[in-house]
Amino acid sequence: MRLVKLGIANVDSTVGAVRSNVDRCIALAHRAAKDDVTLVAFPEQVVGGYAAEDLVQWRGFVATQWEELERFAAETRGLATVFVIGVTAGVGGDLFNCGAVVHAGAIVGLVPKEKLPTYNVFYEARTFSRGVPGLHLDARGIPLGDYVFTSDFGTFGVEVCEDVWSPDGPMRRRCYSGAEIVVNVSASPYRTGVVATRREMLATRAADNQTTIVYANLVGANDGLIFDGGGFVNQNGRPMLEAQRFKEGLSSVVVDLDRTSRCRREASTWRSDLEQFRATAPTVPALALRGKTTERGHLSYPAPAPGTSFFLPSKAVPQASPRDELLDDLYDALAIGVADYYRKIGAFTSIGIALSGGRDSLLTLLIAWRAVAIMNPDLDDAALRAAMKDKLHTFYMPTRFSSSATQEAARLIAQDLGASFLVLPIEDAFLREEAATRDMLRGADLTELTRQNVQARIRGQRMWNWSNTSGALFLQTGNMSERSLGYTTVGGDLEGALSVISNLPKTVVIAMLDRLHARFALPGIAATLATTAGPELAADQSGEAELMPFEILDACLYLFGAEKLATDEVATALGSLFPDIEADRLRGYAEKFSKLFIRSIYKWVQAPISLHVGSLDLDRERALQLPVVQRTEWSGKGK
Repeated sequence: MRLVKLGIANVDSTVGAVRSNVDRCIALAHRAAKDDVTLVAFPEQVVGGYAAEDLVQWRGFVATQWEELERFAAETRGLATVFVIGVTAGVGGDLFNCGAVVHAGAIVGLVPKEKLPTYNVFYEARTFSRGVPGLHLDARGIPLGDYVFTSDFGTFGVEVCEDVWSPDGPMRRRCYSGAEIVVNVSASPYRTGVVATRREMLATRAADNQTTIVYANLVGANDGLIFDGGGFVNQNGRPMLEAQRFKEGLSSVVVDLDRTSRCRREASTWRSDLEQFRATAPTVPALALRGKTTERGHLSYPAPAPGTSFFLPSKAVPQASPRDELLDDLYDALAIGVADYYRKIGAFTSIGIALSGGRDSLLTLLIAWRAVAIMNPDLDDAALRAAMKDKLHTFYMPTRFSSSATQEAARLIAQDLGASFLVLPIEDAFLREEAATRDMLRGADLTELTRQNVQARIRGQRMWNWSNTSGALFLQTGNMSERSLGYTTVGGDLEGALSVISNLPKTVVIAMLDRLHARFALPGIAATLATTAGPELAADQSGEAELMPFEILDACLYLFGAEKLATDEVATALGSLFPDIEADRLRGYAEKFSKLFIRSIYKWVQAPISLHVGSLDLDRERALQLPVVQRTEWSGKGK
């Protein structure tokens, strides 16, 4: 047996907080050494924080990362554990996104990322240079390039995040060059369902390359990106460890590297591919670690858990449904997004929400409630509830169109959560603003739409005025479906410092509320769900009546926005999804959606920064980059 203990260090880093980030890494490094972990993987770009974007163009930002990497090495000089840590390194005119190998106080080498993503929320090729096969550079006297590393426990390779997502990444040539372990340092943002995708992809890579993969992911949020942490150790396709997500900390597992060697010898296809590699490609050179690594003689063979065998899985335990797990993940992810936005900026004293008694502001409030709990982990239930009154503020601002049902629902949920609640009628302000606008129009009356928007803008202005003086974080509460069609008011309910649920379709908002009601049984949730979903800016207003049924709206959003179907294709697909609805009606919905979607881009590009949780996000800066000025003459035919 050749036993090694492999570790995953999840760190909640902040962009630019190079010293604080490395302090966190040093603390976890010493924990790992105390626990006799042989090799520890830290996340991608953990020294400088991710995503730094154009900040890497500041020489001082890059230079201090190197200084902090050297400090990490110095602070771990007496430790035998080997560390792989993510950092930016500059060489001449190049900037590289690297995994640095550190051992016994020395920076042994740096391996640059090869697959630089430029899709969805990623823009790495804008600022970083790609690593390539055979690259060998000098970074302040340290080798930087395409290397594997040899040690007294075996040979390992290093790669960075996206490198593992491509089947044509550097893993294969490094494994053919002797790497028995591949360490992947990652900053993979959360998106719904991503954990299952990662698990399956890593198992495939580990099996295809007959290697042991150690994958460590960043945890926490920066700007609108949420990182769910966690990580995996997978040996030749066999899962060995799955680290806890949404939490900073250290996880480890013992593996027998002789098993990896045996699997390679048994896999004739892998060996024949190796023969071809040797005949056609150069071997990746190795850098040797100097000095002994952690003592491993006391490690125990990785036997299965008590009560199980090698041939049977662990005893079955009750589990939530996949749907509930996904909704619970979303809740945790959004709460971390709010919590880290609040605490990492450091400019806020509390959180404020314009609470309408409707579904969107309710879900935003529940997420903020969870965020306050995340930020106060040491408080017991009673102390946390007392803190809520100071940290979570809600305001109900009715007009003649506001119903007693929504006011009671808003009051109930604030009471349930311990948040402060204040009723501030805006009817008088509404009348004054109507009169002032009528004067500007030289006596002409306001349109019905303007009359509705006036109410929303008064609420938005009041929230900003309160936020400016109180120092509170004003949360915007709009959902993705209504935002996509411009069913929102610039200067009104589109206002806020952070959009919390603006990338959640309305059907997901409702599903999350159903799930949270099942989990917490709060009367305020039930009261809100009993009301009609609508903005209450006019009499008897219904969102579905004014737009379309939410299920159809969200289907259009998916087909048009995510699948990139043209309008006629959307109509055809809707016929398959909703066979009981007549084709002409579905065609009308498809045409209405595409027309309003394109015309509303100018609105949603003005929205505050939003939290990213899916593969389709309405964020022109980071995700769906669409021209504001365009026409839809192309959209009739999807050829």
